Amino acid sequence: MKKILTISLLLMMTIMVNAQDNKRFSPEKFEADLRCFITKEASLTPQEADKLFPVFREMREKQREIYEKMRKLGMNKASDDEACKQFIIEYDKLNLELGQLDVTYHKKMIKMIPASKVYAVMQAEKRFHRQMMKGWQRGRHR
Repeated sequence: MKKILTISLLLMMTIMVNAQDNKRFSPEKFEADLRCFITKEASLTPQEADKLFPVFREMREKQREIYEKMRKLGMNKASDDEACKQFIIEYDKLNLELGQLDVTYHKKMIKMIPASKVYAVMQAEKRFHRQMMKGWQRGRHR
């Protein structure tokens, strides 16, 4: 009984906190914040940023398509060993596709800006996403 009461209380508090936060997720703001963060953290010049970000956005869009396929794949419940095997095969193919996509776009980026800056962009993107996740966990969408 105490567990149910505790869970209910936590759920109500979560709902109340979310109700107080009227901000909605804005993909445009997210992308602008990401660009600003990466540009600063990777010390990109305005010219480098202007060259890099169209390719970077294109890569992220293709990644999203693959992640969506993975999400849809994961929605199917595997009921037997053969279905599980097919799931694993398809999932592995999608992971390989993601890896190859990274290789292709990283090569393109290295042709545009120094490799050290591409590396800095990769690290900055990871830090940005980590910070965003921490903010969302605290109930902020910033």
